[in-house]
Amino acid sequence: MPDDSLPLDLETRLILETQARKQAESELARKTRELRAANRELAGLADALADEIDTANQATFRAEQRLWDAVAGMRNGFALFDADQKLVQANEAYKFFFTQLSLPMATGDTFGELATLLADSGIIVFEGQSRDQWLDEITSWHRSSELSHRIIRMQGDVWLKAWAKHTSSGDTVSLIADISAAKRRERELLEARQQAEGASRAKSAFLANMSHEIRTPMNGVVGMADLLCETSLNEEQQLFAHTIRNSAEALLVIINDVLDYSKIEAGKLDLFPERFNLERCVHEVALLLQPRAHEKNLDLLIDYDMFLPAHYIGDAGRVRQVLTNLVGNSIKFTSDGFVLVRVVGIEGANGEAKIHVAVEDSGIGIPADKLDHVFGEFNQVDDQTNRKFEGTGLGLAITKRLINMMGGEIWVESTPGEGSCFGFRIALPTCAESPVPAVPVDPALKRALIVDDLKVNRVILSRQLGALGLKVTSCASGRAALDLLATGAGFDVILTDHQMPEMGGVELARACAAQGVEAPILLLSSGNSVPANVLAENLFVATLRKPILRGELCDALATLGAQPRLKPVKPVKTALKQPVPQRRLRLLIAEDNRTNQLVLSKVVRNLDVDIDMADNGIEAVERFRKGDYDLIFMDISMPEMDGIEATRKIRAIEAEQARAPIPIVALTAHAMSGDKERFLAAGMDDYMSKPLRKSLIRNKFDEVRANLPP
Repeated sequence: MPDDSLPLDLETRLILETQARKQAESELARKTRELRAANRELAGLADALADEIDTANQATFRAEQRLWDAVAGMRNGFALFDADQKLVQANEAYKFFFTQLSLPMATGDTFGELATLLADSGIIVFEGQSRDQWLDEITSWHRSSELSHRIIRMQGDVWLKAWAKHTSSGDTVSLIADISAAKRRERELLEARQQAEGASRAKSAFLANMSHEIRTPMNGVVGMADLLCETSLNEEQQLFAHTIRNSAEALLVIINDVLDYSKIEAGKLDLFPERFNLERCVHEVALLLQPRAHEKNLDLLIDYDMFLPAHYIGDAGRVRQVLTNLVGNSIKFTSDGFVLVRVVGIEGANGEAKIHVAVEDSGIGIPADKLDHVFGEFNQVDDQTNRKFEGTGLGLAITKRLINMMGGEIWVESTPGEGSCFGFRIALPTCAESPVPAVPVDPALKRALIVDDLKVNRVILSRQLGALGLKVTSCASGRAALDLLATGAGFDVILTDHQMPEMGGVELARACAAQGVEAPILLLSSGNSVPANVLAENLFVATLRKPILRGELCDALATLGAQPRLKPVKPVKTALKQPVPQRRLRLLIAEDNRTNQLVLSKVVRNLDVDIDMADNGIEAVERFRKGDYDLIFMDISMPEMDGIEATRKIRAIEAEQARAPIPIVALTAHAMSGDKERFLAAGMDDYMSKPLRKSLIRNKFDEVRANLPP
């Protein structure tokens, strides 16, 4: 019978295939489930992403809406143009600039088209340009890649300011603002400024006129008071005359302070640097103020560094004003002792020297709580309700302003009851032709005796003579000097003060002569003169007036030598120089004021001068044309022809006739900045401010005589 059973290996294979199929179906079912789960998850993610995208779109829309709402609410116009300069969107303010002019404006319009509408509207002010020029310029500007702006002026006093800036995407942001109110305010401010400047000019003119009007009669007051003081008056009359003169001078100080302070406040005070002699400047200030110091029996001293150059570049007038204020202030507040001007300096960079000036005094001093206020305006050290010292209180304030203008600094140190020291430091360019002065002292001079009751004077002289190589001994009185000489101490030169307690310089010299002292004696005097009968005794080889210039001291020592001296010798140098016979000067004075004519004629009457007087510039020119003069004093303010025009005509006559220029000195009551330059530019050589000082006139005459041909 047939065997229908399968082989074992086939059955096994079928079983295995069946199992494999079941496993595959199971795996397929599992994968299907996983795929369905993944599809469900993906669908959820897609829904979530769609929600987020929708949320983001809504947020973006809201942000954009807020932005355009903000732009729409702007008072200034805002517009966006694409890369082709076509309008994408604009706020109402931007559109308003066109709609108020009834100009059509729509999205898609180019900036050039909008600018053309404006140009053709008839309301644009082209500011000197043609329509096409303005249009080309403004469209070119809007295409610029940099943030910039343009001002667009329209009729009816309307001004627009437009900005343009390219974005990173190539678009252009355009802004427009109405600046008409700002422009009107700007114009108002400009008008106010012009009015203020006009008021300032009016004030300056007023000050100049006031200066002239006040100084002209003051010239008569001061001049006549000076002349009156020189006449024979009894004691009471002398008091009256001096009071008139002093009061007038005090009034002039007040006028000058107010004028200077007004100019400084208005920024009208300028510096005019030029070459000047600092040592001579200090000395001139001392000589000017010495009479005031002498009235109070004060010693006015100068300690100028022996090896410091004298010539610098600076405003000599303002430096002199600073020194006058400080020295005058010290004299004012010092009743006994001295006032000392000390000048030292060190070489700085760039050809400049740092000059240190100190004005020391032995006056009342300043309380510590007042030191910070001394340079303030209208301040006085003493209590305002019980003022002992008169003045505007502006002098030191002006001084500080002047020093600051020179780039320097000023300070004060003081001890109440002992004195004060005002110091300032400025940098001045040095003159290449001004080396340190030589000191040609005879080498035979080795030993010097100084006799002076004032310690500070002994210290100054000791330092100066020591710098010249002399060995110095000092005595505080004439008696102490005689006692020292009696011991056999020998000296090559003796320097003695004139006025000393108990025994003055003259008595000391007489005693030295009686004791057979052989050393030559120099008399140092703070007074105006030494009596002629004293000079006739030939007690002194030289008489030097304090404060002493370095050159004068060196010159006096250079003439001495060390030869024995058994009896008084004839003076080599004296403060009272005998006048050398010279021809009289021929002076032409152009002055319209009768009082000033009288004052000038009286002031110069004893100065070997022949005078011709002209009442105005025309007459001055005619007199010059026909006459031969050595000097002309030319008033500035005169009727018919002023002094400046007269000077120009005189200079023209000189050029036409090939005549040597005659010195012309301006006489002016003006005191404003720039006057000096104006006078010099007209051809004048110098100027004097009224009221005129006899000493300055005398100096001018001496200067002219020195330049006359032999």
